[in-house]
Amino acid sequence: MEADGVSVWPRMEPFLLGALQVAPSSKLSLHYLRKMAAYVRTRDGCFPVLGWPMWRHISCGKLQLPEELAWLYFETFDLLLGLSPEERLERAESLSQCSTKSELDEQRSKLSVDTLQFLLFLYIQQLNRLSLRTSLIGEEWPSHRTRSPSSSEREAKTGCQSKNWNDQAHLSFVQSHLAEVLELLVEPGQLSQSGQAPRDCQVSLEAVRSLGLLLEGCSGAGEPVQPVHRLLTRAPLAAQSGFSPLSRCFPLHRLLSCLRRRLTLNPFGITACLRSGKKLAWAQQVEGSMKRAKIARNVHTAPPGSRMVLMSQVLNQTLAKTSDKLTGANVKVHKCSDAFIYLLSPLRSVSVDKCRDSTVVLGPVQTSVHVHGCHNVRVVCVAGRVAVGASSRCTVHALTPTRPLLLPGNSDVTLGPFHTFYPSLEDHMASVGLAVVPNAWDRPLLLGADGPAAAACWRLLPPADFHMLVVPFQMEGDTCEVPGGLPGPYREALEQKRRRIRSWQRTVTEARLSREQKQQFQDLVEMKFQEWLLETGHRQELCSLIPTKAALLSGERAVLRPAERV
Repeated sequence: MEADGVSVWPRMEPFLLGALQVAPSSKLSLHYLRKMAAYVRTRDGCFPVLGWPMWRHISCGKLQLPEELAWLYFETFDLLLGLSPEERLERAESLSQCSTKSELDEQRSKLSVDTLQFLLFLYIQQLNRLSLRTSLIGEEWPSHRTRSPSSSEREAKTGCQSKNWNDQAHLSFVQSHLAEVLELLVEPGQLSQSGQAPRDCQVSLEAVRSLGLLLEGCSGAGEPVQPVHRLLTRAPLAAQSGFSPLSRCFPLHRLLSCLRRRLTLNPFGITACLRSGKKLAWAQQVEGSMKRAKIARNVHTAPPGSRMVLMSQVLNQTLAKTSDKLTGANVKVHKCSDAFIYLLSPLRSVSVDKCRDSTVVLGPVQTSVHVHGCHNVRVVCVAGRVAVGASSRCTVHALTPTRPLLLPGNSDVTLGPFHTFYPSLEDHMASVGLAVVPNAWDRPLLLGADGPAAAACWRLLPPADFHMLVVPFQMEGDTCEVPGGLPGPYREALEQKRRRIRSWQRTVTEARLSREQKQQFQDLVEMKFQEWLLETGHRQELCSLIPTKAALLSGERAVLRPAERV
């Protein structure tokens, strides 16, 4: 950091939520994006805002992308925008009334995005580009100059397998590609015949405003976070960046030099959170398990969009949280096993990474839920988007307005309808702008994989295997049923089960058993029930709901209490 204390860093959310966790299309390389940058500035209806019809024309007609992939990028960028919950609910209402593709296209045609920011969004898809060198030798070529990483850095690297969570990868990406990013903001008339930006070209202030998608900063320790263009137009950076109040432009070479000097690691990223965020250890609920679950959080200091909660190594226990400190946070659930986790607050995003044999029940998630590297995990959520990658034997019960993304590396993934509720669920949904319709839970989009094997990696949950999930905690609120109800086949499957139960109860009543026979029958049913609990693993789930005697004697709060604060 410079002596004056001004620093600039990559924003977390564009990389965490915007960069799809799959290798990007070759048509999103710098070569094609340069052509697109020139094209949009010379066509009506493309600049300064780009509507869906023109993006579809460019992506499908010029770049030869499939329309569903073109819409995926447009839709993903839209998830990042700061629309109010009311605006999103109004849009959901309009989309829910579409019964034909033409009506759907008409509604989509009303959507538009900032053209330059969308260009930058497309460019950062290169974050997850595969290269031969990294696939063979990893992230960094070993040398005698390579310093040993600190324990926090090692934990950050191992704790976030994908680059989307890795703030050090974000910084490295921006440092390596900043010149190309700025070139995309230069007006076409200043470019050379090869499409490159000469050293003496200018970047307008309006173009630099778009850079705020990727960068932000502050004027000193403890100062408010500001968009990067505001820092660049005020002392001391105005002089260093060469900003001219008359022309309202920056010389490209000075702007590039200034930003490179000021770039630093995000002070609210995962590295800082692991190093200095508040950490809590939660009491275990099952005897015999000595390891303690850990949490690191920065919600007490981070600005909106950078708040995170990191949960790790929840083993053999049930945990439940509803807290204002969870609201709006990006949550990472990492390396949990044989656990039942309930996070019943409105959340910004959730990543479930490298977990096994666990159930995760979430409050409404405004943007995305991403399941990666998991085995035998059940996730229950209302979310703006659901994505599953490199996972096996996982089940996702979702209510989502967008098609679930199935990324490469999956096997035996099951998709089922959202099947639970808790009293404040509908209030939480409204607070993040999520409605009950449209609901695309059963229409997944396979991304980055083709052929019969890819199509065979998933299935819809058979109605005969469907059961409701009951949230076993008392809370305040008005929701008393699954929002939007259940799809017909699953509703009928539940009714058939209820009819069988009533029939069985009549059979027992009509048998006119003696008191001794009733006791024998009850003992037999209890024995079979206990056997079933053991076989299915549900006994552990029930036992973990009961606080241990040691926890009660020590005065520790029961982990399962919904009112407990993180």
